[in-house]
Amino acid sequence: MTQSQDPLSALLAERGYLLADGATGTNLFNMGLSAGDAPEFWNVDHTDRITTLYSSAVGAGSDIFLTNTFGGNASRLKLHQGQDRVTELNRAGAEIGRAVADKAGRKVIVAGSMGPTGDIMAPMGTLTHELAVEMFHEQAEGLKSGGADVLWIETISAAEEYRAAAEACRLAGMPWVGTMSFDTAGRSMMGVTSADLAKLVSRMPYAPVGFGANCGTGASDLLRTILGFAAQGIETPIVAKGNAGIPKYVEGAIHYDGTPALMAEYAILARDAGASIIGGCCGTMAEHLRAMREALDTRPRGASPTLEQITDAMGPFSSETDGTDVHGGCAHAPKRERRGRRRN
Repeated sequence: MTQSQDPLSALLAERGYLLADGATGTNLFNMGLSAGDAPEFWNVDHTDRITTLYSSAVGAGSDIFLTNTFGGNASRLKLHQGQDRVTELNRAGAEIGRAVADKAGRKVIVAGSMGPTGDIMAPMGTLTHELAVEMFHEQAEGLKSGGADVLWIETISAAEEYRAAAEACRLAGMPWVGTMSFDTAGRSMMGVTSADLAKLVSRMPYAPVGFGANCGTGASDLLRTILGFAAQGIETPIVAKGNAGIPKYVEGAIHYDGTPALMAEYAILARDAGASIIGGCCGTMAEHLRAMREALDTRPRGASPTLEQITDAMGPFSSETDGTDVHGGCAHAPKRERRGRRRN
C-alpha cells in the first residue's frame, strides 16, 4: 500500500472532511474500568464492551474511530506486567474494530491508536531512537495484523518520538496520522509549537497522511493551534481532536463540562480554521459526536475564525500566547476577563 492509496486519504478526497471519534478512557470508565488498570486488557477480557465503544462512535456518525490501544506499547504495558502481550492486545483491539467497521454499512476507517511510550527520549532521557522504533514497530505490526486501515500516533510531546513513530510506521508499510498535545502555553510538554510540527511534517521522508493536535487544555487553545498549523500553508490534512470542555472533579469522578452544543460549535470552528479531520478527545461522548456530525453536515463553511470569535464561542484561552510569533493574529490572545465556565 502506498501513502497515496490509503483508505483514509481516499475517503477524505471523496467527502472533503471526516468526523473522527471521541474519548476512549472516559467511555471505558463509564463502563467500569478502574483507575490505574490497563484498558488494553479489555480487548481480550471484555470484547463486548470494546465493541460497544467502537459501535457508539460509528452510530453517532464517525467516519474514523481509534482502537483501544493507546497504551499498547511494551513500555506502557510493562507497568501492568503486559510487555509480552503487545502483539496480542493490539491485534485484538484492531480485530474488534475491523468487525465493527465491516458491519457499518458505509465506509468507516479503523485507526490503530499508538500513544507515547511514557519514556523521555535521549539525550535528556534513556529512550534511544532505536528502542523507540522497535517498540512502536512491534505495536504497529500487531495493529496491522488485526486489520487497521491506518496507524494513528497521538498525544506525542517530543519531535524525536514523533520521528521514531514515523519510522516504525514505515517499517510496517502502513499509512499514518500523527498528532501532538499542545498544553503548555501553546507548546507541547517538550516545547514544540504548531509551527515546529508543521515544518517537521513537511520535511519527513515518510510523511503522515494527516497531522494535528489532540487533547491539551480546552477547545479554545486547540483551535488557536489549528490556526497556527494552517498559517504554515502545509498541504497535509489537519486533524483537530479537542477535549469536551474543562475537566471538573465532581462527587469523586472527573467530568467534562462541554455540552453537545459547545462541541458542535467547536467542530464548525475547527473546520473553518483549516482542519479536515475533526473529532473529540477526553470527555467527548456519543451525544457530542452526534451534535458535531449534524453541525458539519448542515452548516455552510465559513471564513477562518478570528481569535475573538473563538473566545466568544468557546471561552478564553488558558495562556496569552500560542507559543509562536509566526502568525501575527494568532500569537496573543485578546485580553478578556476569565470566567468560571466556558460559554455554551
